[in-house]
Amino acid sequence: MKKIKIASLPGDGVGKEVVPAAQTVLKAISEVHGGLQFEFTEYPWSCEYYLEHNQMMPEDALDRLQDADAIFLGAVGNQKLVPDHISLWGMLIKIRREFEQVINIRPAKLLKGITSPLTNPKDFDLLVVRENSEGEYSEVGGRIFRGEDEVAIQNAIFSRRGTERAMRYAFELAAKRRKHVTSATKSNGIVHSMPFWDEVFQSVKSDYPNIVTDSQHIDALAAFFVTQPQRFDVIVASNLFGDVLTDIGAAIMGSIGIAPAANINVNGKFPSMFEPVHGSAPDIVGKGIANPLGQIWTAKLMLDHFGEEELGVKLLDIIEDVTAAGILTPDLGGKYGTADVTAAIVERVHKL
Repeated sequence: MKKIKIASLPGDGVGKEVVPAAQTVLKAISEVHGGLQFEFTEYPWSCEYYLEHNQMMPEDALDRLQDADAIFLGAVGNQKLVPDHISLWGMLIKIRREFEQVINIRPAKLLKGITSPLTNPKDFDLLVVRENSEGEYSEVGGRIFRGEDEVAIQNAIFSRRGTERAMRYAFELAAKRRKHVTSATKSNGIVHSMPFWDEVFQSVKSDYPNIVTDSQHIDALAAFFVTQPQRFDVIVASNLFGDVLTDIGAAIMGSIGIAPAANINVNGKFPSMFEPVHGSAPDIVGKGIANPLGQIWTAKLMLDHFGEEELGVKLLDIIEDVTAAGILTPDLGGKYGTADVTAAIVERVHKL
C-alpha cells in the first residue's frame, strides 16, 4: 500500500467547499486503485484564524507541515477581515518561500463542453512554468523620504541558479509533451534582468537540441495567448510574467474557477503545495455553487507529482467527460452546484 500524507489547508471562502470536494474524489480514486491511500490532516489556518490569534498560522506551522508529503491548499484571503498583504505573506507566500517551492506550474487547456471566450480557440493545450522564488516579487527594496519627496524602491532579483533551474524544468516538461519551449522576456525595455534572462535561456537551450525554442516579449506574448494560444506548448517565465500569463490562460479556458497550479519543491527537502488559481470568492460562499474543477484538476497535478501520471490522465479525462456532458457550475454557464459536479466525477471514478 502506497500511503501519501496530505496536509489539507482549506483556508478561506470557497476553499472550505472545494477542498472537501476534491478530497472526496481522491478518496474514490484510492478505493478504486486499491494500492494507494491518502491520509489527510486538516489545519484551520485562515483569515478567521488571524482574527482570533493575530497571525495566519501558529509559530510551529511549518514544522507541522514539513511532515506531510504534500500540501493541498484551497484559497487564502478575505479583504473584509484581513488586508491581502498580511494574509498572503503570512501564509501562502511564507509556505512557498520557506519550503523552497521554487517552481510554479499552471496548465491551460480547452476542455470539452466549456465555451472559451475566444471565437476560435483551436484546442489549445499549454503549460506555463513560472519561476516562483525571486524575480519581480523579491522583498528587496524600501521607501525613503516623506510627502511629495517620497520614493519607493522595488528591486527585482534574478539569480543564474534560479533562472536556469526554471528553464531546465520547462525543457524537461517539454520533452514529454510537444517539444517546444517559449521564453517570456522584455529585454527591449528592461535593460538588466531581461537581457540576463535571455542569455541564460540561450545557454540552457544548447543542452536540449531536440527542443524547438522561441523567445517572445511579454506584451506580444500576452496578445498571442488571446489570438493564437494553440501555437504554444511550454512557456517559461519570470515570477511576475508567469503570474500574468497564467491568469490569461485561465480566462481563455472559460473561467478562473477551473485553473489548477502546483508549487514544486525540486530538492526533496520540503513538501510541494498544490492549489487552484482562483481566490476565496467571498461573494458566492455558502451558496453551494463554487466550481470544484480547479481544485480537482489540482489534485491531478498532485497525482502526477507522486508518479501516478496514469491516474492523473484518467482523472483529467473524467473531468472532461463531465464538462462535455454539460454538468457545469454557474460560472461556466451551467445550472449545477459543487456537490453535483463532484458526484458526477466520483460516479465516473468508480467505473474505472
